[in-house]
Amino acid sequence: MPKYKTGPLKCWNKAKELRQKYYEDYVSAPKSGALRIGGSAWAFSAVPEGLGDVRWLTGEPYGASCAFDRKFSLSCLEAAEKKGYARDLCAYMRNYWGSILIDQYAFGGGFPKPDFFWTSHICCSHAKWYQVAGELEGGTPCYAVDVSVGPYTQITPHGVAYVVGQLQDGIAWMEKLTKRRYDDARLIEAVITETEAMSLWAKICMLNRNVPAPLDEKTMYALYVFGVIMKHRPEVLALYRELHDEVKERVERGIAACANESKRLISDTQPPWGFLDVFRHMETYGAVSIGSLYTFGLAGMWDFPDGTMVPKATPRQLGQTPRTREEALEAIVRWTLCRPEYQHFYNPGLKTDLMMRIIRDWKVDGALLHYNRGCEGLSLGIAQNRMELAAAGVPVSVFEGNMGDEREFDHARTLERIDSFLETLGLRKVEV
Repeated sequence: MPKYKTGPLKCWNKAKELRQKYYEDYVSAPKSGALRIGGSAWAFSAVPEGLGDVRWLTGEPYGASCAFDRKFSLSCLEAAEKKGYARDLCAYMRNYWGSILIDQYAFGGGFPKPDFFWTSHICCSHAKWYQVAGELEGGTPCYAVDVSVGPYTQITPHGVAYVVGQLQDGIAWMEKLTKRRYDDARLIEAVITETEAMSLWAKICMLNRNVPAPLDEKTMYALYVFGVIMKHRPEVLALYRELHDEVKERVERGIAACANESKRLISDTQPPWGFLDVFRHMETYGAVSIGSLYTFGLAGMWDFPDGTMVPKATPRQLGQTPRTREEALEAIVRWTLCRPEYQHFYNPGLKTDLMMRIIRDWKVDGALLHYNRGCEGLSLGIAQNRMELAAAGVPVSVFEGNMGDEREFDHARTLERIDSFLETLGLRKVEV
């Protein structure tokens, strides 16, 4: 008999419709006079909002969408390889480039060319990704902002000023390129919305401290994504408010993501998008992944007092609501440099520390790490993470794969490894 009641999210269909509309709006942007902008999901997406009506296509979520459709992804990857791009490059990037090369959009029709690229550079691939994409498209302009100024523990006024200066130059670049006058009020509104949406996602993740967990990681993948594709948009803030209220109600009513939750796990970074069934497989043992540093820290923003993690207070909550362009840019830079997922690039120990905070406060029984050949940046130091977690007494298992290239994922072998790991935790498969 199930231990807990369970049930679907009431706002699930609304979330699916909003995501579909995001990709459709990008295609139809020219019909309404809107600009198309491409770039990283980690870019300062609030800044181009000052140009007026803009529509985004963020590269990493698009690459993941390609990977989810394994047949389409294979066509993209093979086209990139035929062009001469190495197979050990970022899998998202190769899916994106391949989509341009075969002139097919993952959501139907030909690949829609942006008016320009606006991106940030912390991963070794980011700026080059869109430079090459622009060349493949025949010369799409690109502007990249360097954010590699040190980990969140060492942010300096000089580092903040360096990034703010690049954004100021970028605004002038966009005005010259588009012939549009920049509206500071739209920037300020977007910055306020982005910070509030990301803080709210962190509050949603906090509710997963409850036993049983109201959300599982596979479900969270479909929900966190709004905090990266259009975190600065009011419709995302509205969705997250509705989601927060619903998840809070699930906690109060004892509604579980996994009816037989017995053990709680976390993963680390991107999953193999074409094989998300591994999460449902774990649930047949009563094991539920309650999230990860990736799902918590890519769309959510946190403070780290006293060895724990709490949702980061927004500028408005601190009484520091920006009122000028300069204040808005400084606020969003200080906010963004604290992003947990940035910290991987500086020191693997920072990632271990943040994972240990989740393990302690979310009552986690074990960790599952993805030796992900598709992402050089977020897999950096992962073997060290494994050793450090194990030294701290955390049961750890690893599997090899690729977030965006299904040819590098052994499905049967991965399930066998997961089975063995769950059995060492004392679990046995639940017969239905």
